[in-house]
Amino acid sequence: MAGGLEPRQSQSGTLPPGVTAKPPTELELIWEHDLVFSGQSGGTRMTLDSASGAGPSPMQALGFAIAACMSMDVVHILKKGRHDIRGLRTDLVGRRAPEEPHRFTHVTLRFTVTGEAPPDQIERAIQLSKDKYCSVWHSLARDIGLETSFTVSPPL
Repeated sequence: MAGGLEPRQSQSGTLPPGVTAKPPTELELIWEHDLVFSGQSGGTRMTLDSASGAGPSPMQALGFAIAACMSMDVVHILKKGRHDIRGLRTDLVGRRAPEEPHRFTHVTLRFTVTGEAPPDQIERAIQLSKDKYCSVWHSLARDIGLETSFTVSPPL
């Protein structure tokens, strides 16, 4: 399913009857030069660059992953609810620790929804993504703060 809408395992680590686990994510990363690496996972390729020249830095890629995961969940949930959304823009600001390893310490996501969707349903979709579905968010340390907000724009 989209953006991390994955079956949940029970406390014992076994899946409910009739549910199959997602296969493991596998990728290959090869050092090209300087701090530039090329990566491949399945048929998808990308370049990571510490200097953000040839591609996103690893932290930018993580930011993209968080924003994309939650955005895909929000679109999936709203569309499943038959809301007439026409567009979604997500802006992310990730605050980082001043000392090594300069990890994210707080993430702010701002969703701008274009279309017809009740604000309570948008809020519900965002909360479901954060609390239940976004596998990227749930893969990060629990002490990272996450703030979300949204606006709705009428369709053009």
